[in-house]
Amino acid sequence: MPLPRHPLPGRALSRRALLSTAGAAGLLALAAPPALARPRSRPGTPTANAIRLIPLQGAVNVRDLGGHGTYDGRRVRYGLVHRGDHLGKLTDADVAVLGGLGLGRVIDFRIPLEVRYDGADRLPSGVLGVSRPVTDNGLYGQLLAAIGSRDPVRQEQMLGGGRAAAFMTEVYRTFVTSAANREQLGTTLRELAAPGAAPVLYHCTSGKDRTGWESWLLLTLLGVPERAATDDYLASNTFRAAYDARVREGLKQSGMMQDPDLIVPLQEVRQEYLDTALAEVRAGYGGLFRYVTEGLGLDLRTLAALRERLVG
Repeated sequence: MPLPRHPLPGRALSRRALLSTAGAAGLLALAAPPALARPRSRPGTPTANAIRLIPLQGAVNVRDLGGHGTYDGRRVRYGLVHRGDHLGKLTDADVAVLGGLGLGRVIDFRIPLEVRYDGADRLPSGVLGVSRPVTDNGLYGQLLAAIGSRDPVRQEQMLGGGRAAAFMTEVYRTFVTSAANREQLGTTLRELAAPGAAPVLYHCTSGKDRTGWESWLLLTLLGVPERAATDDYLASNTFRAAYDARVREGLKQSGMMQDPDLIVPLQEVRQEYLDTALAEVRAGYGGLFRYVTEGLGLDLRTLAALRERLVG
């Protein structure tokens, strides 16, 4: 979930359960040859070894999506796909760092309200910025209203008692149920499969929910084991922890919130959030294969092209 700028700012479903019987053979042939039963890669290798954070002063969760091992002993190529939080507060030095990545385009999943609040991306010269909003189901506006009220009773009524976490699970459901969201996410994946395309960075505000779901999908389609793809998703908690703590402290010190811990469920990624989206995939499509092909519009040729381009 996106959070205002400072000072305002379980268990995963099994891969087998997510894949429909009809589509499993086609997807697994692309994602995990020759067999899931005897992966040649080392599933116990810590995911942290694969994650390459791009250190910036104005963003805290920008990283290369490469380095993860696949079921057939290969690795996702570094330097082609990057994920991140918003780029509206980058310093000149940060822009120079991004310039060294050779990016062709930066895809922004934020809605217009977020862009107005945090600012448009600062990008190197020659990099195309693409607005491709994925809805947050109105949560950003509700969060601003709760914090802006300065009313601890209203904030407790809106965010306490498990309500903040419940908001988040509803947002994750929309990644699957919203046709507009599916179109934006699917278009991005299709573009990543284009042969010879320049490196891409996609992001939302915090780089953890919309960006996290898209990244989990991409890694899974590339044949990265589910545990490693999930670890990459959960790693946002590590990279964002210090910054998010400063946001909460700023809210308390400024008198905006008496209990800033109310927003912790909005700042974090959690297994239960990811599980909610995956359960919605199963409920709506019967499995991951139908969600990807029918919901996101990726045909078998595109799935093969993704792997051909991004796995070495």
